[in-house]
Amino acid sequence: MTTPFAGANRSRFKGLRLIPHSQRRVALPCRTTSTLPLPRTRLPPPGSVPAVPSLAHRLLTRAIPALRGSSEVTDPEQVRRDVLAGQAEVEVAPSGRTVAGCDVRELDGHPFPVFEVVPRGGAPERSVLYLHGGGYVSGIDRFHWRYVAALARTAGMRVVVPAYPLTPTHTWRDCHEPLLEVFEQTAIASPGGVTLMGDSAGGGLALALGQQVVRRPGPQPTHLVLISPWVDLAGTTPGTEDARRVDPWLRLSKLRLYGTWWAGEDDVERPEASPLNGDFAGLPRTMVLCGTRDLLLPQVREAVRRASAAGVPVTYREEEGLLHVYPLLPIPEAKSALRDVLRFLGFEERQGASR
Repeated sequence: MTTPFAGANRSRFKGLRLIPHSQRRVALPCRTTSTLPLPRTRLPPPGSVPAVPSLAHRLLTRAIPALRGSSEVTDPEQVRRDVLAGQAEVEVAPSGRTVAGCDVRELDGHPFPVFEVVPRGGAPERSVLYLHGGGYVSGIDRFHWRYVAALARTAGMRVVVPAYPLTPTHTWRDCHEPLLEVFEQTAIASPGGVTLMGDSAGGGLALALGQQVVRRPGPQPTHLVLISPWVDLAGTTPGTEDARRVDPWLRLSKLRLYGTWWAGEDDVERPEASPLNGDFAGLPRTMVLCGTRDLLLPQVREAVRRASAAGVPVTYREEEGLLHVYPLLPIPEAKSALRDVLRFLGFEERQGASR
């Protein structure tokens, strides 16, 4: 949900065998049926991150429960008060240090702040619409901004970042139509195409928007990139209870509470809130990244299975022993993940532009 140092501002594969760690960097080919052949083994490239999580990752795993105050919900009203108090203190605009090497401006004409991040001196023709995570209760934090800036610098792309309304004050109904308009306007200004991308709650939001965009006339996303997406707000995907025991960060009772807030008066399993229950047919080429110490792992695997069964070309990266939204964290494994995303999007890392 939020990155670990931020303030209050977040297997059930039919026809697929879970990928062993030594074979985890694989692409699941597009098929029109739910029974897929086992993917071929692809050895990690020279210089890639070793199988054992890095020292930085191991230290972060120990620190997160203390830094985040990870605990289950005992008083929902107190959680609500804490969330609202935290939201009131947050500054959404980035500091210069978090977006070094990029120019940032706020775009006009939207009901909430929308920022454009471009590499300094660049005039990109391709864009990313990036939707931040945070459990729908927390805004953009410095780890989101650093990742967005790294993406803009390394790919030479324009990244559009909406600070969409948060729950419990708002629900998905307050966000979807304005965000669809942001997508259309971004596409009009991007002759090279637009990628829909998000992490955690933002990953679920990106999938939900993608499922709506592909059923509308007009511009379509060229790619979809989902980092540890939260796609089942009810938290009922089989395997979730087992996954919660190995995740030192996320708490299922909090996710379920936040999910009911985001759904509002609607059923929490409605596809707009829980896109795992939506229609995957017609989505563009999709990349999904997730670690195995992530409470969301079972629902991420199920989303990959359903997308593949619907004929979507899916590239899935499952990293053994890594945390929720690991590509955004200050760890060596994040650099490898960024290179994977760049290759998926058809870019090579620009010299001197790494994180």
